Amino acid sequence: MEGNLVENRDYTLIIDKSDSMHINDQPGGKSRWEAAFESTLALAKKCEEIDPDGITVYLFSGRFRRYDNVTSEKVTQIYEENEPMGRSKLAEVLQDALENYFERKAAGEAKPNGETMLIITDGDPDDRKAVMRLIIEATQLIERDEELGISFIQVGKDKKATAYLKALDDQLQSAGAKFDIVDTVPMDKMENMSLTDVLLNALID
Repeated sequence: MEGNLVENRDYTLIIDKSDSMHINDQPGGKSRWEAAFESTLALAKKCEEIDPDGITVYLFSGRFRRYDNVTSEKVTQIYEENEPMGRSKLAEVLQDALENYFERKAAGEAKPNGETMLIITDGDPDDRKAVMRLIIEATQLIERDEELGISFIQVGKDKKATAYLKALDDQLQSAGAKFDIVDTVPMDKMENMSLTDVLLNALID
C-alpha cells in the first residue's frame, strides 16, 4: 500500500529563493540555497522514478516562476538561472500550485493518487495567515486526506520559522481544516530519512 501511495501521483516542488537563503549555516559551510539545491536534485531524481513525466518546480521570493515537466538534469539549469533575493511571499505561489492541481483534477488530468507538494524553505513567510487559510480551503475540496500532501522541509535553524511550521502541522484541524494534510521536516532530520520516507511522510504522517 505504501509504495502504491507514492506512485501514480504528481509531485510539485516549491523552493524559497528569498534573500535569507544566502545565509551560510548548513553543514560544511554551505548556504541554505546550496543545501536546497542538493535536496531538490535528490528529490527530483526520486520523483522521476515514480513520476516519469517530470515534476513541477516553482521558485518564489516576492514573485514566483513555474517550470513544468522538470527532470533532474533541468534542476541544475533552474538553479543556475536564479539566485536568492527579495522577500518570502509563499501564499501567491501556493495558491497557484493548488489551483493548478484542482484545475487538472476537474479536467480529469490529475494522477489517480493525487499530488504531493514539497516546500523547501527557511520557513518564515511574510503572509503567514494567508498560507494557513489557503491550506484550510484546499482541505475542503478533497475527498480523502492522502489525496493532497504538503510537506515543509525547513532549511536553517530559525526558531520562529520552526514554531510557525509546527503550528501549521499541529493546529490545522482546530483552525477548521477537514484533514491534516501538512507535515514538516527539519533539514537535519531529512538527512537520516530516505527520500521515499520523506515523500511517504508527506502523505501518512
